[in-house]
Parts: sequence; structure tokens; C-alpha cells
Amino acid sequence: MKISEAKFAGSSTRVQNKPKRHLPEVAFIGRSNVGKSSLINMLCRNGRLAMTSATPGKTKVVNHFIINDSWYLVDLPGYGYAKMGQKGRTELAAVVSDYIFNSEELQLLFVLIDSRHDIGATDLDFLAELGENRIPFAIIFTKCDKKGPNALAAQIERIKEQILQEWEELPPMLVSSSESGAGREEILEYIAQILETQQ
Repeated sequence: MKISEAKFAGSSTRVQNKPKRHLPEVAFIGRSNVGKSSLINMLCRNGRLAMTSATPGKTKVVNHFIINDSWYLVDLPGYGYAKMGQKGRTELAAVVSDYIFNSEELQLLFVLIDSRHDIGATDLDFLAELGENRIPFAIIFTKCDKKGPNALAAQIERIKEQILQEWEELPPMLVSSSESGAGREEILEYIAQILETQQ
């Protein structure tokens, strides 16, 4: 897939307020310091499309970007941001849940996992919730340029083992680096396959 145009289409905190044009949606979510905005900007080759910040947890709404005038890339608020108060975390969780469980156009949710660390309990709980609600998802490992190839492969295998303690089989998995652009073509090709099956 080639992205020739990516435009901001609107923000919302409830599904009924998202852009009215019904198009397939591919959404991205992860812990609030996982590099989600940088990944979205890398995929679209637009450094200013999604807001990046040195301070995690800046995304507070569901942001829709229309891609090639044919589908939406959806940027969701992160989860597990410890410095936010309980009230704020509860409100953000409600925004995320409303979108994930109620958007009829959602075709796939990419869950971003930092490849440098073991998967956290927050991530595992989130994946379990997706499974219980039959939400189609795939995992993207981010920041894969931060380790050498052998250390990276070993860490990803470790994460797979951690996931298999809770799951009978692994979800689709891709690796990426926003800095080097690694994984861009594979991710876009996977999105193209998903969208093609929904036509």
C-alpha cells in the first residue's frame, strides 16, 4: 500500500461524534510512552500528522485521519499513564472503550508494545479484554532499533512466551522503528490485506 494523502478528519470522545463518513477504520493504541504518534507519523511520512510530545499521555481524544480518501487511521489515547489522576484515567478509559466496543467501522486494532521491555500486566489485561470481546487485533513491537538483532529477537521471544501463558495462540505480530522506518512496508501491507478482506 502507498499512502498518497493523509488528512486530519476530526476528534471525538464518543462514537456518535466521530466523522460521519462511514469508511473502514484501523486504530492504534498502546501505553502512553510506547511511541504511537511517532509510528503513525512514520507510516504516513508526515512528521506533524499525529501530535508527538516529550510528555506521554497527551492524546485525550479519538483522532481520525482519512487516508487516500478511502479509510481512516485512528489514533486512540494511550493507557497506563501513571502520572494522571484516577479520575482522568477513568475518563480516558471510557473514551477508549466506547470507541473500541461500539465503532462498527473498526476493522483492526494495532496494540503497540515496547520491544525493549517485558510485556506489562496492564498490556496483558488489555489484550484479555480485547479477546473477551472478540475485537480483532495485531501487535506492533515499537522501538526495535534500540537493541541489537540478537537481543531484540530474544526479547520478542520472551514477550511471546509471556503472552502464551494467557493465550492459546499468538496474534499477528509486526516489528517497527519510527526512527529507521523499519516495518513500514510490512505494516501497510498488512493493513491493505485487512481492508481487502472487508470489501
